[in-house]
Amino acid sequence: MDTVLILTILVVVCALAFDFINGFHDTANAIATSVSTKALTPRKAIIMAAVMNFVGAMTFTGVAKTISKDIVDPFTLHNGDVVILAALVAAIAWNLITWYYGIPSSSSHAIIGSIAGAAIAASGFNTLHYSGFLKIIEGLLISPVLAFVVGYIFYLIIKNIFKNANLAKTNNGFRKVQIVTAAFQAYSHGTNDAQKAMGIITMALIANGYTDSTDIQLWVQISCAIAMGLGTSIGGWKIIKTVGGKIMKIRPVNGVAADLTGASVILGASALGIPVSTTHVITSSILGVGSSHRLRGVKWGTAKTMVITWFITLPISAALAGLTYFVLNLIF
Repeated sequence: MDTVLILTILVVVCALAFDFINGFHDTANAIATSVSTKALTPRKAIIMAAVMNFVGAMTFTGVAKTISKDIVDPFTLHNGDVVILAALVAAIAWNLITWYYGIPSSSSHAIIGSIAGAAIAASGFNTLHYSGFLKIIEGLLISPVLAFVVGYIFYLIIKNIFKNANLAKTNNGFRKVQIVTAAFQAYSHGTNDAQKAMGIITMALIANGYTDSTDIQLWVQISCAIAMGLGTSIGGWKIIKTVGGKIMKIRPVNGVAADLTGASVILGASALGIPVSTTHVITSSILGVGSSHRLRGVKWGTAKTMVITWFITLPISAALAGLTYFVLNLIF
């Protein structure tokens, strides 16, 4: 078996592993509010999220195309198969580290930073497509701010509409609605996050001459959707605990507002082909809703820890990928 085929198989396996890990790492965010308010049992929430993630992953391909061509040019990428493998190994390592400590960091930041870091290690800074790369970074930065603002305003509207309503009846009603909004949140997650692995596999296929198009092949789409769904079925209990309770005390009305906000922002980004951090968006929507509900009710210490992790993920994953590239380049 030749080296090119071996590297291609390794990339596909690692990309599916990344998607699987993303499933239990990031999907926890999508169902955390519904579990914490007891709108859904953990078992039912995970099954529902796994199904909706699969459906979402099969719906869009725009984000995958962005990943495959906007960071670096896969057609001219030097030592592309090793670069892509190094990026995946680094992103997986960072995801597992943050999952182990229960920190909801961004898989999107990890993989985008890793691709950039490995490519720079292989060919220098000129290899990056700065216009496309900066567009992706802008999306990663703007989306959580947008989610915070929309969440704040959306909850303010709900609060004023139901200000004279019976609290117990209102919460029971919103608890039922939250089943639908949690499903919407999980669906939107699939439309964006599963596509990143699709884009990476497509990059490898181009770099190794197995395709000459950035169009996503059906087998790639299906395999990534299955990997994401299976990962979701495992669950990410540490992260569910952090997002569902350590940011603020979430009631059903808060959960509905946060779910609708996060899902809408993520789905809008997917429709535009912009990769965003679902972790950032969902957490920021909870922070926005919490600030609108009661500013002092938000546990800003937990939020601060997560924000620091968000900012360090990109450079750390880039550095890890660069080091991984040099090691793998000695082997292959």
